[in-house]
Amino acid sequence: MLSSKKNPELEIGRNSSLYFAIGLNLMLFFSWQALEYKTYEKSDVDIGILTMEAQPEKEIPIVNYSPPPPPPAAVPVAINENIQIVDDIKEVEETVMLSSETDQSEAISNYKGEVGGVGVSDVKVAVIEEEVEVAFAVIEDVPVYPGCEGLSKSEAKDCFQRKVREHVVKNFNYPETALQLGIQGRVSVIFIIDSKGIATGIRSRGPDKILEREAERIIGLLPKMQPGKQRGKPVRVAYAVPIYFKFQER
Repeated sequence: MLSSKKNPELEIGRNSSLYFAIGLNLMLFFSWQALEYKTYEKSDVDIGILTMEAQPEKEIPIVNYSPPPPPPAAVPVAINENIQIVDDIKEVEETVMLSSETDQSEAISNYKGEVGGVGVSDVKVAVIEEEVEVAFAVIEDVPVYPGCEGLSKSEAKDCFQRKVREHVVKNFNYPETALQLGIQGRVSVIFIIDSKGIATGIRSRGPDKILEREAERIIGLLPKMQPGKQRGKPVRVAYAVPIYFKFQER
């Protein structure tokens, strides 16, 4: 009978890993040598030997150079010298400047001698009265609006303010252009009630010129009043009033 047991010395797969490692190293070595191998193109010309052909020398023509003749010498010009001797010292007459200043007494005596004299009583002094402007809040006697006559100072002040508000409401007219453009806001108007009781110097400041012009128009329609007084004299009175332009959106 044949034995099924294998001979360990004849087993091929026992050293297969060793053989694989050796073969892999050989392949890597040959691959590296193939990559490092370089080839060069052989030239047909031997660069170690240089041959040059003799070039014939060209003859350089000889040119005779003759320099230009020098310019003619300048002819000397005869100069007639005529020297005059002038004296350095010349007498100059000095002009004496007299002072034209005079004192006050001499001027007064000369004026009296020419005109006949003038006294203090002959001098007229013109007195120019300057218009004083007083704010409405501190004026002693406020301007009297028509219909507010015969009231006390506090009542006349309240009556003036009420009448101005009624005047604004009565003459108020919202500009159509401002409505179409959607312009609204507050316009502050400042004006002066002069010494004759007339509203002047109207100024305004608001969100748009259209509203400012309308506010100035309303104040310009104020009636003539009795002017405000400070220490019993008519004076200019400054007053400010706000006018509101506002519309309701539908």
